[in-house]
Amino acid sequence: MTDYCIRPERKEDYRAVENLIRESFWNVYRPGCSEHYVIHVLRDDPAFVKALDFVMEQDGRLIGQNMFMQTIIEADDGRIVPVLTMGPICIAPERKRQGYGKELLDYSLKQAEAMGFGAVLFEGNIGFYGKCGFDYARNFGIRYHDLPEGADDSFFLCRELIPGYLSDVTGVYQTPKGYYVDDTDVEAFDKSFPPKEKQKLPGQIFD
Repeated sequence: MTDYCIRPERKEDYRAVENLIRESFWNVYRPGCSEHYVIHVLRDDPAFVKALDFVMEQDGRLIGQNMFMQTIIEADDGRIVPVLTMGPICIAPERKRQGYGKELLDYSLKQAEAMGFGAVLFEGNIGFYGKCGFDYARNFGIRYHDLPEGADDSFFLCRELIPGYLSDVTGVYQTPKGYYVDDTDVEAFDKSFPPKEKQKLPGQIFD
């Protein structure tokens, strides 16, 4: 597959990227979506890794994007262990299930590894991300913050970029605060895009 290029996101891409994310996530996890506002906010967050903010382009059109944030594991022995988290990551709806997502993910993880980051933890589907080297975070001894003991943690995934980086670590992962956005702010931001119908669909995980 060579009919695309992956490059850093530029300022002039911002609106098109936000629209791409909106199209990709709309009505998937909830009626409407908030991910396009999340990236809008995260770009100005101190934890945002500008050097790991990528878009995928095909025939002059954006068809995918991925970005990373710095965060931490609060280890049980008192250490603070720096790690990355990832996303939103998306591929244009009409390009999904054609291999583009894996290409983009593999490329961006390789860049993160080259920058010396030790591990990536985030929320995702093992069915897809397992093909890119991710495993359940519990297998690394890492727990998801605020999740009650015994609750389903199969959404919480991890991949070491430096082999053995987490081998002597157990602890709690902290989601960067920037990912938590207010629904009122999302609604106000969304009004600047073309109207789309919110639908409550089977399989959504949020109301």
